[in-house]
Amino acid sequence: MPTLPTTGRVMIVTGEASGDLHGAHLIEAAGHLDPGLQFFGVGGPCMARAGCEILIPGEELAVMGLVEVLGHLPALWRAFRRLKKILHGPQRPDVLVLIDFAEFNLLLAAQAKKAGVPVVYYVSPQVWAWRRGRVRRIAAVVDRLAAIFPFEPELYKGLDIDVEYVGHPLLDAFEISSERCSYLRALGLDPDRPVIGLFPGSRKNELKYIATTILQSAVLLRRSFPDAQFLLPVASSFRRQDMQDLVAPFGLPVTLTDGSIYDTIKACDAIITVSGTVTLQIALVGTPMAIVYKMAPLSYAIGKRLIRVPFIGLANIVAGRGVVKEFIQQQATPDQIAREIEAILTNPDYNDAMRAGLAAIQHRMGEGGCAARVARMVSELSRKSTAKERSA
Repeated sequence: MPTLPTTGRVMIVTGEASGDLHGAHLIEAAGHLDPGLQFFGVGGPCMARAGCEILIPGEELAVMGLVEVLGHLPALWRAFRRLKKILHGPQRPDVLVLIDFAEFNLLLAAQAKKAGVPVVYYVSPQVWAWRRGRVRRIAAVVDRLAAIFPFEPELYKGLDIDVEYVGHPLLDAFEISSERCSYLRALGLDPDRPVIGLFPGSRKNELKYIATTILQSAVLLRRSFPDAQFLLPVASSFRRQDMQDLVAPFGLPVTLTDGSIYDTIKACDAIITVSGTVTLQIALVGTPMAIVYKMAPLSYAIGKRLIRVPFIGLANIVAGRGVVKEFIQQQATPDQIAREIEAILTNPDYNDAMRAGLAAIQHRMGEGGCAARVARMVSELSRKSTAKERSA
């Protein structure tokens, strides 16, 4: 088979497990639209499988919390210097694609601007949640912004930046491939017994501050539901052994899963989850949940003064109301969380009302095709960039 001509080199950077998934879908979509694009940069196993050359594993940089970042500064600084050198070097990319990971990626965008490398920002900084003044900083260093929420373009109105609402990337990956009963039986579980999901997140700090609370809640639930079974999805940023070691001290019948997150969600009757992208994945399936959010006390104290949204969970933010209960910091106790899951499992009216609210979130998230729209942005900028270099 003949080698395809290169139409552009694309540096792509994300430090989150969810960003790794979004990046993989973007690379796959770009492969259909513009097969000559070559991707390299910072990401995880999903992006690697999609054909990206991983220079720096994203899990080495992922961190949650303002205070926790301090311990990661040496690794972040080394990664930044390496990428900066590439942007300003003879093998600089034709386009820089940034996915989430706001503080690091905005610094990188500024370097790309100096180097004359056009920037696409995908899953942009959540300026609607905190520090809205950043819109001017973003507009100064980003060429095209792929907005994943319909209310985001209005925030950049009047600024010199091309903002396009592309829809939410989760819709491109949403697929339930297994019937619930057969999925559970394949795991050696009984479909007629309660199944509770334990979703501790994809970041090390989430495990540090939230996982124990989630597992302690499960211990309490086992007392109320002795026949309960538990499912825990293993994020791509962790080894299976990490999760086994985490769960072992609690003596719970936890089954680890590492396949389709949507099949796991569908198999659950209720889920205890960290906040973030996973709450939207759960909402797409429609499984009732409780959201848990904890972090270092100082990080929380600082964040509480900066954040300007009434909810922590993305599912509630998209809904514009509290569809799902959130248990935050001191209120995130095993007893309260267990009571909420018990209500979901035993109160049909409460369960139905939550499912109706989750269905409304599904409607608000719109239609699929996000990755293809962003791939078009990347291809257009790459071709303009390479044409400009050839004419220089």
